[in-house]
Amino acid sequence: MFTGLIEQVGTLKTKRLSGMVLAVEITASVWPDVKAGDSVACNGACLTVVDVTKDSLCFEIMEETVRRTLFGEMPPGTKINMERALSVGSRLDGHFVQGHVDGTGVIRAIERRGESRILTIAFSPEQSVLVTEKGSVAVDGISLTVIDAGYDSFRVGIIPHTWENTSLREKKEGDRLHLEYDMIGKYVNKALKGITGGKGSRSLEEALKEW
Repeated sequence: MFTGLIEQVGTLKTKRLSGMVLAVEITASVWPDVKAGDSVACNGACLTVVDVTKDSLCFEIMEETVRRTLFGEMPPGTKINMERALSVGSRLDGHFVQGHVDGTGVIRAIERRGESRILTIAFSPEQSVLVTEKGSVAVDGISLTVIDAGYDSFRVGIIPHTWENTSLREKKEGDRLHLEYDMIGKYVNKALKGITGGKGSRSLEEALKEW
């Protein structure tokens, strides 16, 4: 479990496909307590450390994760947001982030507001039920609050500190990002689908009466 508060930005050094596993090495300021077997969120994807060097962390990424994320197409030099797993007793300053990437979005617009930025991110319309105004979303692992949400896009505000201390400062319009929607929203959505049978023509009120 993570919070979506980025601790550092690493750099993708190498990647190598070995069978069905993608091995990646990320140059970073190695935390003194990190070890093989630990979980680290890399651009919002929970990855397991398999090796530690003095200036990098190595991970192995399974086929399912490669399919759902952008790691397969990332070139060396790509900036990676990194966060260690949440420890019991820590303050939860962001929101609960599982590190399970739900899909990708595309930066439609970057609007400058003084030193802050407003990002418009386009995403798959069928996932619009998971995004709500004032709700939380993890964008490349960064915990952000939705300003407003539409049918196929939403807007988030980026304060100067977040802009300067994450990989967002490297992004431009048209770039793709990892998205993880709020965990509670996903469970509520699934529960409602179970009640209504997943049929858009059947209202929740009708389903509850039948139930």
